[in-house]
Amino acid sequence: MEQLRQIGEVLGSLKVLMVFKDDIRINRHQCSLLYEIFKLGLQGIAEEIRDNLKFDERLKKWKALEQPLKELFRTVKEGESYIKHCLEPKDSLGKAISLPQNNDCVEFHLHNFIWCVFVVFESIEIAGEIAGYDQEETQKKKLLFSKRYEREWLDKSLFQWNFGKKYLVSREICNRLNTVWKEDRKMFLEILEEKRRTKSESRILDLLHKNFEGSEVSKGDLFPCSILTDPKDYQVRRRLGNGGQHKEIHWMGESFAVRHFHAEVEPLIPEISLLSSLMHPNIMHILCGFVDKERKECFLVMELMNRDLSNYIKETCGPRKRVPFTLPVTVDVMLQIARGMEYLHSRKIYHGNLNPSNILVRVRNPSSEGHLHVKITGFGLTSVKNSTSKNSANQPTTDPVIWYAPEVLQEQEQGNPTSPSKYTEKADVYSFSMICFELLTGKLPFEEGHLQGDKMSRNLRAGERPLFPFPSPKYLTALTKKCWQDDPNQRPNFSSICRTLRYIKRFLVMNQDHDQPDAPLPLIDYMDLEANFSKRLLGCGEEFTESVSLIPFQMFAYRVIERQKTMVNLKEKNSESGSDGASVGGDENQGNVEETFSNLKPTSRSSQSSSESTKKPAFAKKTTNGKSRKSSDQIVQYNENRGQVWL
Repeated sequence: MEQLRQIGEVLGSLKVLMVFKDDIRINRHQCSLLYEIFKLGLQGIAEEIRDNLKFDERLKKWKALEQPLKELFRTVKEGESYIKHCLEPKDSLGKAISLPQNNDCVEFHLHNFIWCVFVVFESIEIAGEIAGYDQEETQKKKLLFSKRYEREWLDKSLFQWNFGKKYLVSREICNRLNTVWKEDRKMFLEILEEKRRTKSESRILDLLHKNFEGSEVSKGDLFPCSILTDPKDYQVRRRLGNGGQHKEIHWMGESFAVRHFHAEVEPLIPEISLLSSLMHPNIMHILCGFVDKERKECFLVMELMNRDLSNYIKETCGPRKRVPFTLPVTVDVMLQIARGMEYLHSRKIYHGNLNPSNILVRVRNPSSEGHLHVKITGFGLTSVKNSTSKNSANQPTTDPVIWYAPEVLQEQEQGNPTSPSKYTEKADVYSFSMICFELLTGKLPFEEGHLQGDKMSRNLRAGERPLFPFPSPKYLTALTKKCWQDDPNQRPNFSSICRTLRYIKRFLVMNQDHDQPDAPLPLIDYMDLEANFSKRLLGCGEEFTESVSLIPFQMFAYRVIERQKTMVNLKEKNSESGSDGASVGGDENQGNVEETFSNLKPTSRSSQSSSESTKKPAFAKKTTNGKSRKSSDQIVQYNENRGQVWL
């Protein structure tokens, strides 16, 4: 209840702020949409709580809501910070350069909020199953909840028709998600036109106008370096990273990062134009570019981040802290990296050098509880990277082969300098798996040093992979190992990885004891869920990148598959004679879900006794051999909403 009150306070604060929405000069429509969806989401949650829970039971039976509402509060606070930043009276040209050139409202804040609302509704269902004292009413509610997850709704159009309003993906909202950035872009261009007639900084205003009008991308031109370096407040503050190309600058009242290099610029202009057109919360975006053709000099201005992931992990880990992040933060970082790569691959851009040094991070805000904002950099302009790396005195000491896929190492061994396999979808997925290993363990792959040089490359090609130094959750190690498969065709793509990580994140939010030694485990292999989802629900021509509006449907489909497969597993185990030895927590339950849709019908739980439905259960715990303890007189029960077995 306290978390719900805190969310209400934030919405009240936003209501006051939005009284002045006409004073928002940048991203006004996006701020309004964010506030409206926040308001609709909280209204729907409040109505669901009112209809399914009892206020006088809040201290005893609302436990399932605590963590999901806490996550929702953090998400809403981040949205509040975004709106406050847009509403700031500070009218610097630097702010005008950076803030309108992102789609964080939809792709970051609403992505997180819509995902979280789905999880909160699930948690209300869990609490609702044990709410009240009338056992007949309780059984009816359980049946009603189960009807929500029938396979008949596994159609995107039907799902939107029936659940779109509840999960904030109605047709009206989806249309707004697709158009709101364009509306703000048009409004900002009108503001620039007005300023160009009255302001003296005509060259900067021309730059802004051409950037947002899109004419510079189509022409393939860059701006003169003098626009960047001539203003009085232009100042180089420090070097960033190892290569010497990146620096922190102060310009137009704001801090930026700039990539400065010398090269023949003319051949690079098409690629720079392409990179400038990219826009996603989890990739480093080029805000504007400047060139001096006579001096063969180029400056690319970007957003400033705190540090790279590699250094952040080194600074965070220590003798008292063997892993850099909590599990929820780890999964969130993985998801952000995967989303950024999913977007790049949707544009047919392959990284080829994905590693923690090319992932930049920034602490989100004081209330974020260690959560980071992640942006991928280091992609594109390979000719510039190759020429400057040879002359750089500060090179990373880590052997780069640990991040390369076996097929890339094979080509390098054969003396192929271009290594075509390096710039492929599945080579990037392999590199991602090694980043996951470091996130989960706080250690570089093969940090113990038993493999060096040619021996490391040879052993990696032969199938050797790093060993997890201590137990990590199987649902995360399984995903990591799937991504480092020797056969590229066996590795998932980043869209699959994103869907899986969103569902893992849901599991962690709904199970507060995930960091305990006897923490509950998912009954179904999440990669198996994803394989079934992809086969049944994705068409051959499906786009790489899923829009934010599809997240509730994807989560819903996972739930349907998980529930039905788990009920089949439990039905089979309960029907076996001599069920004393049946395991409910080990690998035996992580079977194939191929027949889920064709063979299953929802199973009524009305046969469960009333005493069992109100009794607080204990989660299944694993013994040292991976089997669950179960005495002969215990009855297996399935908590349908959590996806766990109770004994």
